[in-house]
Amino acid sequence: MKHKYAAIAVLFGSCADRYVLQGYTPQRSFEEMLADARKVKGITGIEVIGGWHINDRNQHERVRQIAKAGFELAGVIPEIWANPKWGWGTFASTDKGIRRDAIERVKVAMDLAAGTGCNHVSPWFGHDGWDYVFQMDYLKAYDWIVQGLGECAEHNPKVKISVEFKPKEPRTHILVSSTAKTLLLVNEVNQPNVGINLDTGHANMGYETLAECVALMKRFGNKLFHLHLNDNYRLWDDDMIPGSVHTLEWIEFLHWLERTGYKGWFSLDVFAFREKNKVAVATESIAWLEALSAATARLDPREVQAVLRSGDAMRAQRLVRKALLGH
Repeated sequence: MKHKYAAIAVLFGSCADRYVLQGYTPQRSFEEMLADARKVKGITGIEVIGGWHINDRNQHERVRQIAKAGFELAGVIPEIWANPKWGWGTFASTDKGIRRDAIERVKVAMDLAAGTGCNHVSPWFGHDGWDYVFQMDYLKAYDWIVQGLGECAEHNPKVKISVEFKPKEPRTHILVSSTAKTLLLVNEVNQPNVGINLDTGHANMGYETLAECVALMKRFGNKLFHLHLNDNYRLWDDDMIPGSVHTLEWIEFLHWLERTGYKGWFSLDVFAFREKNKVAVATESIAWLEALSAATARLDPREVQAVLRSGDAMRAQRLVRKALLGH
């Protein structure tokens, strides 16, 4: 295995949407999810979502279960979006009490991560946004997010906080929505333990180029802390197998991860809605990543640099075609 692979536990669960609220496959216990994860060659880490997999009552038991199953805890996603009370915002809520509650929820996740040696949390401000015009004071909202993240960063400087961005859903517009905006945000916080979690599907939704996302994060502060890997058709967060849609772009993306020295987790954020065999989905996801990594490794670094210097599109196409198809 070329990379250090993890999976968000939801990959092995039953996924619902707004049309089939109970999910398309039978509900599964956390123990069943871990049992399936153990069947997947290459997965050594598990991420958990607050409100879905862990809560204040069971979080330490969940950590023990993960360790007993032979996995590392790869990350904790704080519970600041899975409860109806967050529907009008978290760090950027106009309600001071809600803002305080959201900050404390991130700190609880940080304490759990610190106690396990995982030392990584990934907050996602999915409800911090707007649906209609004149619904948000943008200046105050960003001030509150910066202040809240700064407070969390100081809570435990040893715990990395990787902010995940997304253009939309559940709000029609999410504040923290792109690579550039998230870089502005984390650089304003200006703490070494605050960076970015690049969800490849979310970047695709924003019509971003994955390789450029990696380059931007390297250039402006070395802020790529974590990866959530999936693919989609850009119109929605389909959470499909990595590289299954934007195959050529993934070769460039993996090249730039290598070039910029990324050493963190390659974490699968795939939702197997209708696929009953979750093990097969995870196995195929890793197979795609390994195959694309092998294609990327076939690139001649000197030829890549020559093509980049030339800016010649046809030389670039030939380079990728030969790496992917062998001729």
